[in-house]
Amino acid sequence: MSGANEDDLPQGERKTVTDFCYLLDKSKQLFNGLRDLPQYGQKQWQSYFGRTFDVYTKLWKFQQQHRQVLDNRYGLKRWQIGEIASKIGQLYYHYYLRTSETSYLNEAFSFYSAIRQRSYYSQVTKEDRPELVVKKLRYYARFIVVCLLLNKMDVVKDLVKELSDEIEDYTHRFNTEDQLEWNLVLQEVAAFIEADPVMVLNDDNTIVIISNRLSEGSGSALEQGMVVGQLMLADALIIGNCNNQVKFSELTIDMFRMLQALEREPMNLTSQMNKPGLQDPAEKPMKRENPHKYLLYKPTFSQLYTFLAASFKELPANSALLIYLSATGVFPTGRSDYEGPYDFGGVLTNSNRDVVNGDAVHKRNQSNKEMHCLHPGDLYPFTRKPLFIIVDSSNSVAYKNFTNLFGQPLVCLLSPTAYPKALQDHSQRGSLFTLFLNNPLMAFLFISGLSSMRKGLWEKCQDHVRKINRDIAQLLTHSRSIDQAFLQFFGDEFLRLLLTRFIFCSTVLRMHKSFRETRNYPETYPPLPRDELLENLHLQKQILELASILDVRNLYLESTVDEY
Repeated sequence: MSGANEDDLPQGERKTVTDFCYLLDKSKQLFNGLRDLPQYGQKQWQSYFGRTFDVYTKLWKFQQQHRQVLDNRYGLKRWQIGEIASKIGQLYYHYYLRTSETSYLNEAFSFYSAIRQRSYYSQVTKEDRPELVVKKLRYYARFIVVCLLLNKMDVVKDLVKELSDEIEDYTHRFNTEDQLEWNLVLQEVAAFIEADPVMVLNDDNTIVIISNRLSEGSGSALEQGMVVGQLMLADALIIGNCNNQVKFSELTIDMFRMLQALEREPMNLTSQMNKPGLQDPAEKPMKRENPHKYLLYKPTFSQLYTFLAASFKELPANSALLIYLSATGVFPTGRSDYEGPYDFGGVLTNSNRDVVNGDAVHKRNQSNKEMHCLHPGDLYPFTRKPLFIIVDSSNSVAYKNFTNLFGQPLVCLLSPTAYPKALQDHSQRGSLFTLFLNNPLMAFLFISGLSSMRKGLWEKCQDHVRKINRDIAQLLTHSRSIDQAFLQFFGDEFLRLLLTRFIFCSTVLRMHKSFRETRNYPETYPPLPRDELLENLHLQKQILELASILDVRNLYLESTVDEY
């Protein structure tokens, strides 16, 4: 306590300081306990999170109501208020990670913005304590992650500049050993911002921010006469284990794009940017919730299987589980007499040891299977429930050799295993296949050699792509030869969008003159009908019209029917 001997304090003020200290200690204790909660399973953590939110709500309101007493008698500093706001921002961010409800990102943004607007951390530089400056730098890094997820790229660029100045000042003043680590943070976020291959520009040449989350009118709605299943996507595992791919904060660019394809646009909740007021996370939004997600960056086989088992266990009735694998391919060596689900290789899991560079991973013994690999056979037990698998890998075709043992709906969407040489250099900035699933128009522009475009033309093309998606939905639901598994999943709006984008991708790549090898095309299990869908003449005509709008028709075949 500052400014007076404790005994001289009026009883009321002494109680205020004591109550604040109690709430502060309790909040720290609960917050530190969050890291001990299991990362998987959707129920165990909720009551603990609720208690933590309650204490932080009381603490935040308490310091607002008693600011003068706490300033005078406790010596409350502005950076300490910033720390409380930062912890609340972290709570909301972790609540988003646990629930996949994007509205909580807005709440995190609200508190992080208040810290910056009110300069809570501005006095930290005057104190000769490097650990306080590190708190400030970590706050910036966390704020940047939230802004990236909310597509607030203008704010990200401002924050990166401020963080760069702060890092320079920090390393100059304290001569610390972590300078390289912080400079790496700056490099990673800069690469992340620049990963999109196409810029959409306003008339004044400012960049248009494009969101790829599901919004009203962005998906293809079910129309009368479309008979589809009632399955709903309830849970998803998004796994990233690619060597050398752009990443920031344990999120590769492929993971980032896929998670946005599985979320709705966030709703603005009641709190304002300049008035943080805690929004009760127990209050559920009015719309249907986003599917729950686990984001796994470079998991070991044990971690991946543990999370997968937890998702499988908690999957509600009439629901589907999605597994997205963006990972380096693991290839088999030699041939065996019997080709089973462990004889085709798969995708890499983290071995907690250095992995050789390049796509293929060496094996110690030809007679043994690769241990640090997710083989198709590893997923067989989970096909007891509806399973939707997306594999983006140089060995995605390993998952074409599935057997549906239990008769449940099962679909695998598999990326091309190789791309034309002109596109290979782009792989660090994310996979073309995942880009098609996230933003089909941007992927189309990229393979058409276009790197920037005016907003008006972009919107015209987007309308055309939406029309193509509606036509794909009509063709798929009226197909006489399609496997019923596709129709079972087509009732869910997220899976419907992924399926229509996949067919768009497959049709476009088959028409592009640079994609001439079979391995340049995506595949599915079970196979999709070629004549009715993948090489449908009506779809090809629509794609040629899109190419004509962009003046790139010369890059595409007029028809692929004669090519095979």
